[in-house]
Amino acid sequence: MRTLFGLIIALALSAGCSHKTPSGGFLFPKGIGVKLTDPAGPPVPCPVRFVDIAHRAGLSYRWSIPGPRPLNILQGIGTGCAFLDFDNDGNLDILLVGEHPALFQGDGHGHFVDVTRRMGLTQLHGHFLGCAVGDYDNDGFDDIYLSGYGVCALLRNDHGKCFVDVTKAIGLGPLPWGTSAAFVDVDGDGYLDLYVAGYLQFGPKDRQLCPEHGFPTTCPPNYYRSQVGTLYQNIGGRSPLTPNNGGTGFVDITRSVGLSEQSGNGLGVATQMLDGKVNLAIANDEEAGDLFVSKGAEFVNTARTSGTAYDRYGHPHAGMGIDWGDVDNDGRPDLFLTTFRAEIKPLYHNDGGGLFHEASEDVGIAKPLLTRLSFGCKLLDADDDGWLDLLVASGHVRDNIARIDSSASYREPITFLHNRGRSALAFDDASASAELTSMPPIVGRGLATGDFDNDGRVDAVVVDAEGAPVLLHNETPPAGRHWIGFRLHGRGRTNADGYGARLTVSLAEGQLRSRECEASGSYLSSSDKRVLIGLGNETATSVTVVWPDGRVDARNLKAVDRYVDIDEARQ
Repeated sequence: MRTLFGLIIALALSAGCSHKTPSGGFLFPKGIGVKLTDPAGPPVPCPVRFVDIAHRAGLSYRWSIPGPRPLNILQGIGTGCAFLDFDNDGNLDILLVGEHPALFQGDGHGHFVDVTRRMGLTQLHGHFLGCAVGDYDNDGFDDIYLSGYGVCALLRNDHGKCFVDVTKAIGLGPLPWGTSAAFVDVDGDGYLDLYVAGYLQFGPKDRQLCPEHGFPTTCPPNYYRSQVGTLYQNIGGRSPLTPNNGGTGFVDITRSVGLSEQSGNGLGVATQMLDGKVNLAIANDEEAGDLFVSKGAEFVNTARTSGTAYDRYGHPHAGMGIDWGDVDNDGRPDLFLTTFRAEIKPLYHNDGGGLFHEASEDVGIAKPLLTRLSFGCKLLDADDDGWLDLLVASGHVRDNIARIDSSASYREPITFLHNRGRSALAFDDASASAELTSMPPIVGRGLATGDFDNDGRVDAVVVDAEGAPVLLHNETPPAGRHWIGFRLHGRGRTNADGYGARLTVSLAEGQLRSRECEASGSYLSSSDKRVLIGLGNETATSVTVVWPDGRVDARNLKAVDRYVDIDEARQ
């Protein structure tokens, strides 16, 4: 522990590991003074194995960062990615966001074909950054929203034949700097609304670089004016949502519902239904985190009262990515954030009653991620044992960080933390055994998860901001473990995607596994909306679906190791 503590102090004294204040001082990393420990007990053997198959799968795409070096804060922000099924063939497709977004059609066997031109996306040009996937018009097909720097696009899916840009007709305009986005039904009318996070006010007349140890480099966010996000209400339930409706499809209701009271500097967005209320969590860069909970027609920011606004020492995070997930299977979703290098990546354990406590160090997450500058993150069950693991993409924002701090690097490896499960609420760094450390390090940004070959094992796609996409095929041996997956179909009173529905599977031995239908979370990205639940060596007997409006459907399950369609009962 003494060696690690010395490392933390060294990081604090390095300009590359702390955020510089406008007055010239340094904000010490939040890990200072923390005696990081490992959870009690030896690591549990982890069978998980990932293989990067992007090249042979056909993902012929590369990201590059144009402009001068060193990078400014806009150049280093990165982009996102998504898993979706745009043609409803049951096989996941992949969207890669960039100045020229690209769409790749999957065949369900690990092969992808570039259909960008055929699907009408070649006309899109701009500084696109993030994406959200959701069926905003309830026609049964995935639509796409693209956020960006001074640009945005809402792409209506024309029944899998092509995408139509309806941005202006629907009533959407770009934010100065839009980042992560999420489709979520905030008013319960059965139509998906849209939240877009806002980052900073930044332009060519603003300061581009800041000195660190004699080198010009990326400035931290507190050199710029903060920006807040926007909530657009979908009025499809009251007006035909077509491209010719006079631009009345989406209306900005941010201020009227109380969401203008945000901390600002928003980068990551994750939504969740808790106790029948919409929870909108926002990861903010060097500002207090936000956790908005719907109360009637308004939202109340509960971050400070719930314990999710700051780290355990009362400091704001350099929040990047964010995700919900029930890591201990107690039926209450927990909240994880990624942060800057030398900052603890917090796991807020849900204690119930709207209260959380920061448990990252206690469960073994803090130590392996401390030296990473992390962005994309997803809680996933990689080995189908019924317990959520953690996958994290990292990469520094300063391309010249090695000149400033010899202990840091611009490119960083992907991290996989394995949940020990029943033995203890604890995570082990299984990056090496999962073969992630043998892959070249990347400038990691966006990360999305999804089962692209429908074998019940969660795969992932990761953005390398200065390279090719990483497509992680999950080749974990089944080892007798079972799984069950669900495709939800809302009918009228629930949005067509079933976003916000909670599924609880009963196992043969009496245990329960609860997960939510949701595609948001991570960083600038959107994941597979299907709900996949690992069963371990057990089988499932039944599933209960609590739809967003509170109605309940219960079904017996006759078989496992397959995907099942569940239609909302018409009542």
